[in-house]
Amino acid sequence: LSLKALALSLALTFQTTGDKKKMKKSDCGEWQWSVCVPTSGDCGLGTREGTRSGIECKQTMKTQRCKIPCNWKKQFGAECKYQFQAWGECDLNTALKTRTGNLKRALHNADCQKTVTISKPCGKLIKPKPQGKIFF
Repeated sequence: LSLKALALSLALTFQTTGDKKKMKKSDCGEWQWSVCVPTSGDCGLGTREGTRSGIECKQTMKTQRCKIPCNWKKQFGAECKYQFQAWGECDLNTALKTRTGNLKRALHNADCQKTVTISKPCGKLIKPKPQGKIFF
């Protein structure tokens, strides 16, 4: 065997060995994660479950620690953070004011809406005071 033939043989051996490793890894699907479930209450430290498919995968399930920030608005998903605009004017027909929030951050590839709108009561409506009594 010549030196060139030996080098070529070794290169092919390493290449096919490397391909086998890549094949096994690519047989595994992407990790799919559940939502974070707090250990107690509705925020703070918790866990999430991860699963993936694949016949040759050594690991198809695992648990991961996670944290839900306690200051995030839970009504839009505990893993979605929004940047909100200022409150709008009061709608006198509904007695509500609204504001819109744009998605700022999503934890762990959470499925979050790009924009959300929230409403709240206007509070005390200030009616114009009548001008004093006019006498003729």
